[in-house]
Amino acid sequence: MVFEKVQKLLAEALNIEDINTITRESNIVQDLGADSLDMVELLMSLEDNFGITVPDEVANDLVTVDAIVKYIEAQQK
Repeated sequence: MVFEKVQKLLAEALNIEDINTITRESNIVQDLGADSLDMVELLMSLEDNFGITVPDEVANDLVTVDAIVKYIEAQQK
């Protein structure tokens, strides 16, 4: 459930037409082509959509889709 929502948000934010190219192993910058501005916007979107806060020191570690999903799941417990 969380993965699918993150996948959809990434596809919208990065203009990725084929959502299936976004896997849990995808690196946000290297595989999906996000730049630093994209990352800031993505983190804001995640905070809004999931009702979480992502501190700067954590944001630097969220480099893969899986890392984002695991962080969100941990915050929702």
